[in-house]
Amino acid sequence: MHVESSALDRRTLLRAGLGAATVAVVGSQLALPSAARADPGTDLDWIYGCDEWGARPPADPLAVSAIPTNKIIVHHMAFPNVTDYSEAQGIKLARDCQDLHMDGNGWSDTGQHFTISRGGYVLEGRRGSLERLRAGDRQMISAHCPGENGRAIGIENEGTYVTETPPEALLDSLVALCATICRRYGLHAHDIFGHWDFRTTACPGAAFYGQFPTLRRRVFAELGTDLADVPARRWPDLWRFVGSPSVRVAQYLLAHRGYPVPVNSVFDAATVAAVQDWQQRNGIPVDVDATLTAPTWETLVPELGKDAVGLPVNAVQFLLNFQSHPEVAVTGEYDHPTRMAVKDIQRRHGLPAHGKLDLDTWCALVGGIVRRSLRH
Repeated sequence: MHVESSALDRRTLLRAGLGAATVAVVGSQLALPSAARADPGTDLDWIYGCDEWGARPPADPLAVSAIPTNKIIVHHMAFPNVTDYSEAQGIKLARDCQDLHMDGNGWSDTGQHFTISRGGYVLEGRRGSLERLRAGDRQMISAHCPGENGRAIGIENEGTYVTETPPEALLDSLVALCATICRRYGLHAHDIFGHWDFRTTACPGAAFYGQFPTLRRRVFAELGTDLADVPARRWPDLWRFVGSPSVRVAQYLLAHRGYPVPVNSVFDAATVAAVQDWQQRNGIPVDVDATLTAPTWETLVPELGKDAVGLPVNAVQFLLNFQSHPEVAVTGEYDHPTRMAVKDIQRRHGLPAHGKLDLDTWCALVGGIVRRSLRH
């Protein structure tokens, strides 16, 4: 992971002299997952702490989340795809990102929890994130994804990956970091998502997002998880605090079911009411935050074949066009370009490439993870 022994020695000595950062705790008593209790001594010296890369102090007090961490959200930084893979560039990256977030965005500190350079260097982002990772209890409240900042670990990756893919050193470090986060917080490879799964944005880039099935498979192998412990489908748990292209898909589907909801990717009051009414009508526990739970998704999505027409087809075409298939137009007819794009998604996720929208394909399309994809 491009970590020099001299740098390791320097970092170990520096950390011993500086001690841990102090953070405020918000909420009730913190409970450690069994995975963290079972392995308290994990070596994390390969992650550069804030003091090691010369971070500025936060502009405001930072806080620890009161709710459990339930996912990892992966980003690209929309920075240049530099060919400088050195330690110095990694440190400069962390400083530049903090300056942008504090001076440009007006945030208290770096928005994400961790940062990975194109050379594979892993650095702490928001102060306190490394100590929370060591503890494996709760995360720092962050600023990388509205609606998910108290329950999702954010990882920024240096570079812009709309058409290019990240270098191998970055991907190797991302796998190692994701696996470490999963072990410490009791998460799994099927808990890794992309930024645009929960927010309308071009991040993490279409080319990078296309590699996520492989990323999850590598993390799955690293963790050694029993496939029997993986749910058949891990749908994105969209709720009233987020807005994303997949929220628009849900709105198309709710409109198809007769609900008067706007189709605008905003999880507004009408969408909240429609989701909760759908849950009530289908015998699904009604979620106070209108979370699109697995039973909600699985009763809402219809199976689609080559003769399908209407709003569900619009939903599929919209998302395919947004993610990586500009040749797909939103026509409401299940045409040849749509079928070919669906087959591409199916192959990418290790699903049978039959071109139909079944439950597994719907789940993969809207940002979820399918068990058979990890086995592929």
